[in-house]
Amino acid sequence: MGRAGDGGRLVLASGSPRRREIMESAGLEFEVVRPGVPEGPPTPGEGHERYARRMAREKASAVSSRLGRGVVLGADTVVVLDSEILGKPESAREAAGMLRRLRGREHGVTTGLAAVDSETGRVEKTAVTSTVHMRPYDDREIAAYVASGEPFDKAGAYGVQDTDFRPAERVEGCYLNVVGLPLCRAADLLSFMGMACVEGRVRGRDGRCADCGTPGAQGEAVG
Repeated sequence: MGRAGDGGRLVLASGSPRRREIMESAGLEFEVVRPGVPEGPPTPGEGHERYARRMAREKASAVSSRLGRGVVLGADTVVVLDSEILGKPESAREAAGMLRRLRGREHGVTTGLAAVDSETGRVEKTAVTSTVHMRPYDDREIAAYVASGEPFDKAGAYGVQDTDFRPAERVEGCYLNVVGLPLCRAADLLSFMGMACVEGRVRGRDGRCADCGTPGAQGEAVG
């Protein structure tokens, strides 16, 4: 359990191995509880940032309702192309179609974050958006990547961190946001909830994020 300033615990409401790895890389102590919340479509007129924040809150609240004490962190990452949210593909055909649409273009990736105090019911939310520039990969690369099975648990059908497919040329904004958890902003949110020890593990003496390099990590190349 993660120790906060009030002696509480930190719980990650997510089944994503990537989010778990990001938090582990920062040396944080936490529990993982799968929220079991279906990721339905946005409501009419709901923008992508609002949708991501809502889904993050629903995930965190679902886990919080099972706990007596603790701060629960929920997250939801969406890929946005031409104002359309691309979710997780349900078939090989859908995955290949998404990757063809994204090829050689830029798009947005937004992660909504929500922290819920299980004891008081307090909720804080935020969202982070990065821009991803995709490389012009060919159809054979798409077919091989889809056959690997990697796209099926990922929004937009790709993982920016994949070292074999290497889908992106460049990321503008927080790189870890595209992976699934903007660590700097998550630390800020948890610190605001009273878990002061979290931010100290993420940021150095100069206030920069130990993982992103800067609060924005602008123009980070992907190799």
